[in-house]
Amino acid sequence: MSAHTRPADGWDGTGTLVALRELVTTGARVNHVVARRAGISDTELVTLEHLSREQIGPAEVARRLEVSTAAATGIVDRLVSRGHVERQPHAADRRRTDLVLTDSGRGEVVGHLMPMFVALDRLDRSFTDEERAVVERYLRGATAAFEQVLSNEPAPAPGGPAGQSPT
Repeated sequence: MSAHTRPADGWDGTGTLVALRELVTTGARVNHVVARRAGISDTELVTLEHLSREQIGPAEVARRLEVSTAAATGIVDRLVSRGHVERQPHAADRRRTDLVLTDSGRGEVVGHLMPMFVALDRLDRSFTDEERAVVERYLRGATAAFEQVLSNEPAPAPGGPAGQSPT
């Protein structure tokens, strides 16, 4: 898409917005390609990504993936059979089960993505603290804009409350 192309009326394709759109599109492709290379489904990869950040149970997997508990159980069963995830009893509630990412599962997430992580770290280190602060502010604002679609809430006024610039 060129800088002069607008995907929707009222959307001005500035360089930053075009770059963000390209990043989002490429990010979606990365997940699909990594899943294919790892021999797992996209939803199995997303489940491994969730488990790499925190320990959750099968019901929480269903909620985060927006699938039925039966579908989440199938996803977890496949990951367990491949040795990527283990089921463990919940520490406080014996009726619940926690899912724990194994070294094999962590390798599926991190191993395929490590070249990207190294390149992103190198890029991040090339910026000054002030430049990183601007990039971070932009990315957090973009994340908030994406989350509005997920929550179906109206967008806040640009610049934060009362038109003030966020610091």
